[in-house]
Amino acid sequence: MSSIAKKSGFGATVWDYITSVDHKKIAILYLISGGLFFLIGGIEAMMIRIQLMKAGNDFLSAGTYNEVMTMHGTTMIFLAAMPLLLGFMNAIMPLQIGARDVAFPFLNSLGFWLFFFGGIFLNLSWFLGGAPDAGWTNYASLALASESHGIDFYALGLTISGFGTLISGINFLVTIINMRAPGMTYMRMPLFTWTTFVASALILLAFPPLTIAIFFMVFDRMFGSHFFDVAAGGNTIIWEHLFWIFGHPEVYILILPAFGIFSEIFAIFSRKRLFGYTALVFATILIGFYGFMVWAHHMFTVGLGPTANAIFALATMIIAVPTGVKIFNWLLTVWGGNVSFATPMLYAVGFIPSFVAGGVTGVMQAIAPLDYQLHDSYFIVAHFHYVIVGGVVLAIFAATHLYWPKMFGTMLSEKLGKITFWLFFIGFHLTFFIQHFLGLMGMPRRVYTFGANQGWDLFNAISSVGAIFMALGVIIMLVNIVLTTIKNERVGNDPWGDGRTLEWAIPSPPPFYNFAQTPLVRGLDTYWIEKMEGNKEGMIYAEPLGDIHMPNNSFIPVVMSFGLFVASFGALYHPDGYSWTIPVLVIGLLITFGSMLLRSLKDDLGFHIHKEDLIKDREGVKTDGHK
Repeated sequence: MSSIAKKSGFGATVWDYITSVDHKKIAILYLISGGLFFLIGGIEAMMIRIQLMKAGNDFLSAGTYNEVMTMHGTTMIFLAAMPLLLGFMNAIMPLQIGARDVAFPFLNSLGFWLFFFGGIFLNLSWFLGGAPDAGWTNYASLALASESHGIDFYALGLTISGFGTLISGINFLVTIINMRAPGMTYMRMPLFTWTTFVASALILLAFPPLTIAIFFMVFDRMFGSHFFDVAAGGNTIIWEHLFWIFGHPEVYILILPAFGIFSEIFAIFSRKRLFGYTALVFATILIGFYGFMVWAHHMFTVGLGPTANAIFALATMIIAVPTGVKIFNWLLTVWGGNVSFATPMLYAVGFIPSFVAGGVTGVMQAIAPLDYQLHDSYFIVAHFHYVIVGGVVLAIFAATHLYWPKMFGTMLSEKLGKITFWLFFIGFHLTFFIQHFLGLMGMPRRVYTFGANQGWDLFNAISSVGAIFMALGVIIMLVNIVLTTIKNERVGNDPWGDGRTLEWAIPSPPPFYNFAQTPLVRGLDTYWIEKMEGNKEGMIYAEPLGDIHMPNNSFIPVVMSFGLFVASFGALYHPDGYSWTIPVLVIGLLITFGSMLLRSLKDDLGFHIHKEDLIKDREGVKTDGHK
């Protein structure tokens, strides 16, 4: 941390994080919260595998199993994978483009707190009448039939959280378009920045349909409308269209940043420039484009007809082409390189066969007649997890090891990191590879038990043992994080020794202003270029050293988000049965709109860091203040 304006004490540190608008601290908040939800989703996954470990098991009842299964999927997609990736986007992307922060620091903080309160609200359903039980897709025919308030928790919680994600997507787009350092053209941007850019565009376009669907669901359940009620003239299939118009781009919102992370890893640990950089960029754009043209392949069995099925089948096959381009470019990056198999590289190498397997089974599902046979079987469960776990989760673990020293200034243990990799990687394949065969043997999804005479016992037992391996890998990673934090052994700017992009040119962890002087970018892999030309600083500068203007911290995003959290409880229960609902709804909205008004009236000019303080900070001299 910078010596400028350093505060001491645990309370001061907590308050600093709660009110921070610094993209790096918000990134840490995302990683902590996303990590917590990842553990919750992992516990739910273990409960599922314990229940299915043997035939006729009664570990969970049918109703509880439906709740656990629904919350596992919802938590992992919306509250774990998304925020963990947003954490790395926040931490690294502004550094890669030479920016001092994101375009809208206040909105960055607001986006996090909306996500956080939405996630907490959703998980409180466990203690307030039952969790949602209609599957993570919340199909309208199941959701409207459910008498549980869990569906309402799902709708309201994801609405709050979704607004936070949408704000983040807009923020990242504006940041990348407007705040790149001089000389950083679009075709000089690192691949992780490119994938953040395209994923943010997908967020901007994909989340509104989900928000509309959830609003319709809220009105159907709470106000007696009939958007999805077939008996009253509605159409339950409209939910599926709206959900999957969001849901399939969501897969690419998750996997594209993962592609960006692995692109950085392959270049760093092969000591080579990425092979076919231009092709990788255009493949990323094409994946984003075609991601909106394949949603109905989730709906081959609903009766859209052969023409629609054929169109979406063809689009699904086409989207495999740019993905294949990426795979071959990564392989050719490694080919002939001076490869170092550090922990991040192990994840990257393990990712390729894992994700290719998921992609191949995805192309198989593009064949509509085959999809008719495999739909809603465990084959689909296996395919989906090969894409999400074999792609996204491996990338999150890889990024944790790669960027931990940059974010925190300490290096995670390589020995424990490799133990985590092998336990998790073997456990992952043990868990999900066998599920392809369970699907081919006829085991349907979402069943809470099965008979001893169906022949699924052995494969389910193997799958559950694999889940235990994965859990052990996660536990060792947590131990690694704790031990590393306790040891607190500091590392330099470029701890891997082969960094290629701007984030490796500044101290670890970076000062809160990132760059004392805006860097000048002279080519792709700009830090590598400067190192090769003997520039000891790893940068040349586009401006002289001068004063820097930075935004003030603010508690308003927390209050604004908390208001929606309170208001949601008022919207949750029908006023006929609970007299307090309307006052709570009004109070919550007043808190939110009042804090918005306060923000609009607040003369928030930020503060200056003076040139003299920057010089002292570079020299390690403590300064008392700068406001």
